[in-house]
Amino acid sequence: MEFIAVSEFMSGIAKKQERLLEDLGIFQDWTERYEYVIGLGKKLEPLDDEARNGEHLIKGCQSQVWLDAKAKDGKVYFFADSDSLITKGMIALFINVLNGETPDDILTADMSFIEKTGLKEHLAPTRANALNLMSTQMKQRALGFA
Repeated sequence: MEFIAVSEFMSGIAKKQERLLEDLGIFQDWTERYEYVIGLGKKLEPLDDEARNGEHLIKGCQSQVWLDAKAKDGKVYFFADSDSLITKGMIALFINVLNGETPDDILTADMSFIEKTGLKEHLAPTRANALNLMSTQMKQRALGFA
């Protein structure tokens, strides 16, 4: 009888979420976790200047966050920027998980992984709410390509 690893049944998004949680689990201190998240933000591909407008602004965030999405070969690619390093890092978490996935996979993705990071408990309520807004906006952008 052959056993198949559970990870073989996981979607690409679920695998990326699991890797991200493992990476964050390495850090024992919250300061180190936030430095890691900020580092993810610094690695994002630059957002086109023309995308820094009201159409791409995520409304309701404490900081300014711009989100753009493009579809190529049936997959969605996200681009974002923020005027806050931590906020840019937070949207980078979602981009790392959702980038290069199909619209359908993005729309059905369980985004509760963000709760498992433990980051929300250490954020001001307005910043914690921004995580929900980011997730919702990314799904709405994917819906436009579905």
